[in-house]
This record gives sequence, C-alpha cells and structure tokens, in this order.
Amino acid sequence: MTKKRVFISFDFDNDRVLRDFMLGQARLPDSPFEVIDHSLKEAAPERNWEAKARAAIARSDIVIVMVGNDTHRAGGVLKEITMAREAGVQVVQVIGYKDGDYTPVPNAGRLYAWNWQNLKKLLS
Repeated sequence: MTKKRVFISFDFDNDRVLRDFMLGQARLPDSPFEVIDHSLKEAAPERNWEAKARAAIARSDIVIVMVGNDTHRAGGVLKEITMAREAGVQVVQVIGYKDGDYTPVPNAGRLYAWNWQNLKKLLS
C-alpha cells in the first residue's frame, strides 16, 4: 500500500500538540499516511519559510488542517491553504479536540471529526 503524503497545517502558537498527535498516528503500523512536513512558525519565521512551505505542500497528496479554537485566524495556516489551492493539493479540516465549537478555516474544505476511521477513509 502506498502511503499518502500529508502536510499538516496547524496554529503553531496554540495547537502544536495536535501536530504531535498526528505524527504519532502516522507511525502506527496500519497508518495509510506519512507526514512529509508541517507548518512552520510564522512569528519570527525563517526568511524563506513561505518558499519551504510551498515546496512541501506541492510534494503532498493532501493538506490536513488541524482545527483548534483560533486556527481560522492563524496567518500561517491561511497562507498554507492558499498555497495548497494554488498547487491543486486537496485540503481537509480535522477538528483537533473533542469538546468545543470550532470555526472552520475559510476555503479549507470540509470539516471532519478526528477519529482513526475518518483518517483512514480520507487517506486511503
């Protein structure tokens, strides 16, 4: 089985734990995906973070936006979604936490509950 190449977009300042959880799931033996890269910190970014993010997104099969309370306002996430759309890479949103009322990120595709069955369906 060929694994899907995933770029994880998330609110770096508030939701790094979501990235860590996704990295853990990618390591499971029956995981249908591998993480090829993830969001870069926008505050005090590397000078060429946008070029690096654009290249990583272009190598991806799908961009998964991990949605937390403020993700819909995270500048880096919004830029990464624009990059994915420009590159023709599929974008989906996954609710990062069990409890809460989450605002979808504009132009980031359908919002899914985060569970192993949904991930496997989206990525297989």
